[in-house]
Amino acid sequence: MAEQNKTLIIEKMNCTFRYMLRQLVWPLFFAVIAISGIVWMSQSLRFVDLVLNRGLPSYNLFHLAFLVLPMFTSVFLPIILFGVIIFSYTRMNMDSELVIWRAAGISPLRLAAPGLSAAMLVVILCYALNLYFMPGAYRQFKDIQHAIRNNYSQVLLREGAFNEIGTGLTVYIRERGPNGELFGILAHDRRNKGQPITVMAERGAMVNTDNGPRVVMIKGNRQSIKRTGDDLSILYFDRYTLDLHNQGTKGGPRWREPKERFLHELFQIRQSGPHAASDKRYELKLYAEGHQRLASPLLALAFTLLALSALLTGDFKRGGQGSRIIAATLFMLVTQAINISLFSFAGSSFMAVPFMYLLPISIICACAWILFREKSRLRPTTRPPTLSAKA
Repeated sequence: MAEQNKTLIIEKMNCTFRYMLRQLVWPLFFAVIAISGIVWMSQSLRFVDLVLNRGLPSYNLFHLAFLVLPMFTSVFLPIILFGVIIFSYTRMNMDSELVIWRAAGISPLRLAAPGLSAAMLVVILCYALNLYFMPGAYRQFKDIQHAIRNNYSQVLLREGAFNEIGTGLTVYIRERGPNGELFGILAHDRRNKGQPITVMAERGAMVNTDNGPRVVMIKGNRQSIKRTGDDLSILYFDRYTLDLHNQGTKGGPRWREPKERFLHELFQIRQSGPHAASDKRYELKLYAEGHQRLASPLLALAFTLLALSALLTGDFKRGGQGSRIIAATLFMLVTQAINISLFSFAGSSFMAVPFMYLLPISIICACAWILFREKSRLRPTTRPPTLSAKA
């Protein structure tokens, strides 16, 4: 009989666990989809200019926005999880479900188990994003962005419009031929402030060289005037080359930013090669990025325990619980701000790196202790009287 009662209790507790987990997973799923959609649309607006004014195909707009999404997802996932925990457990409390389970003898730790399970799933997802998906996607994003900035013939030079290429250079193209030829070229170069020049040509073409892109012009004239005088100089030419290399990057592999590097690339600073000097200069930023990817997923577990310790301890009166929820929310926001500050400080001083780990771990330990203390507080302190054997 006792064995059957024990089996029945375990089965009821498993049903309660599955029910509570469903109450968390579905809101978490829809919240992530909704926030991701908002971030994706907001990032898409950043690249509208490339489609409307630069001639970039529209499908590239959505592709670029999708590639930067993992970088933002890993940041807001712990915050979304905190909000879902607060929402779901508060709703179950308002429906008196938590009160009934507590009255049935289910400890706060067992009630917290579904939330902790959801937190572990989010921690694993954050590590997958930080260590694999985010650097891979962001690297592809920067490669496409690099190609767009250097492909002047297809993106930057639009016909029938004044094209601002970087700072100090404006190029007008009357017409573009089917083979990439340019007709009716007008270029105003203000990069040399002491002697701006204006170049006009009947036709020309874009060429890519090892030193960057250039416009080769055929049959035109070059006009320049010195700032120190009023002398106008006009030079007629059969062939003239307008150099654009300072607006793009030179040939060869480019330097990888910290966010587009995988974890082993962040901790292995190159001592030789074309970008060894840049790696050495940004060594602390590379290390900070690597440690941030390892430490930040722990915030999902820390925020979950923070929410659960506010919801499952003390009484279940709405007034008292509401004040604890507000305090937990403020503490979560302050923690997130401190985490961002530590990451920024770690880019200039290695002393901040240990605190990047200490911050979430200390919150995890403190909140776990609160839940364990609540379990001990609810445990009976007196034993039922027993019959003593007669001598």
